[in-house]
Amino acid sequence: MGAPQSTARPGGVVATLALAGITAAIMQTLVTPLIAKLPQILHTTSSNAAWVITVTLLVAAVCVPVSGRLGDLLGKRRMLLVCCVPLVAGSVVCALSSSVVPMIVGRGLQGMGMGMLPLGIALLRDVVPAEKLSSSIALVSASMGIGGALGLPIAAAVAQYANWRVLFWGSAVLAALVSILIWFLVPDVPAGAKGQRFDVLGALGLGVGLVCLLLAVSNGADWGWGSATTIGLFVAAVVVLVVWGLWEVRTKEPLIDLRTTARPRVLITNVASVFIGFGMYASMLVLPQLLQFPKATGYGLGQSMLAAGLWMAPGGLMMMVVSPLGGKLTNARGPKFTLISGALVIAAGYGVSMALMGSAWGLMLVGIVTSSGVGLAYGAMPALIMSSVPLSETAAANGFNTLMRSLGTSIGAAVIGVILAQMTTTMGGYTFASESGFRTALLVGGALALVSAGIAALIPAARPAGAEQAVAPERAGAEA
Repeated sequence: MGAPQSTARPGGVVATLALAGITAAIMQTLVTPLIAKLPQILHTTSSNAAWVITVTLLVAAVCVPVSGRLGDLLGKRRMLLVCCVPLVAGSVVCALSSSVVPMIVGRGLQGMGMGMLPLGIALLRDVVPAEKLSSSIALVSASMGIGGALGLPIAAAVAQYANWRVLFWGSAVLAALVSILIWFLVPDVPAGAKGQRFDVLGALGLGVGLVCLLLAVSNGADWGWGSATTIGLFVAAVVVLVVWGLWEVRTKEPLIDLRTTARPRVLITNVASVFIGFGMYASMLVLPQLLQFPKATGYGLGQSMLAAGLWMAPGGLMMMVVSPLGGKLTNARGPKFTLISGALVIAAGYGVSMALMGSAWGLMLVGIVTSSGVGLAYGAMPALIMSSVPLSETAAANGFNTLMRSLGTSIGAAVIGVILAQMTTTMGGYTFASESGFRTALLVGGALALVSAGIAALIPAARPAGAEQAVAPERAGAEA
């Protein structure tokens, strides 16, 4: 799998890796416009159709850290190409599906390819000049949010004006295009941990623990938070993950080096990432619902799915604009300052939402502000991680950080869902989320963004290190 190295242009590499991240994000939001129609399309029940969404989350949670470690062992470019295969195959399977089982299989295959983002971010450290690294990391890292924001209106338009299968054929073509660009534009660099073995038991233990945890979090509201199934899964997750942790600290070549992860700079960044993920997802859940709720409620804006997606799209575009600016801010003040700034901007977006909920343009402004904060924060987190881990662990460490963000969004979805389910109103014989429920959900998102800023403020300054440890020049004392 050789590729030209000396002739590789950083601009082409960054654009390709950003497109890979956008593609992975689009795969996640692809079925959102189809959620209400899935039972009819697949001739199944609503509970079975929900697995079309859940399976992607579960498989991605297991595969992202695994593909990150394999990237360190076998080469990041090689694993990027490997990740493209299930994205293409899963899209084709979904496009050909007429029942729920093959659709779930296809969506699971798509989840296997979600490791592209942390692999791409880690690869930047190997191929991009130091002076361009911070802005490149910021853009590629924010591509997940950009793809989510832009993918929704595109998917809604296709679902509304064309056959739903076109969505999956289109995603297959996009994933194939990304694989071609990776092959020709992304250089092959030596694996950072070449010669080490892959921790199979560690991968299995982490996978089982995460599946138990995410199943409980994502389905607890439907099963009942006090049900035996939910509690049993939470208990199993704790037991399995504790045993997994003991194994990881004792094995010579672990899947994830928990000693490195436990370093204050890495640990606190990962904890902040959970809260950032929660803060980001609150707006992604609440704003589209407010836009689409009927006007008869007095607070809904009566927009179609397509219109709601278009109102939200400027947020994704703003993230694209802000990301390189965040890279410059990181170069000037350090990634810690950028992360804190991003969290505060997210909180500010939720703050102004209290006055802007009554109009579509107001919610668009809220989305722009919160997305700007996400763009800053998402670019800073990988920079903090990669400035604190050795080259041989960059992909695995970024995969774990991506997992922490995903865990935050999963917990956020569950908590916001509980808030909206508990704070309801009845009109015309129908019960649905109340205006106070939506306001509370937004305030919770803002509060947790502030919590993430407080946590980020505790991140210690980077230890002096050689060029191998440096991600980008940081102004002396900027993070003290």
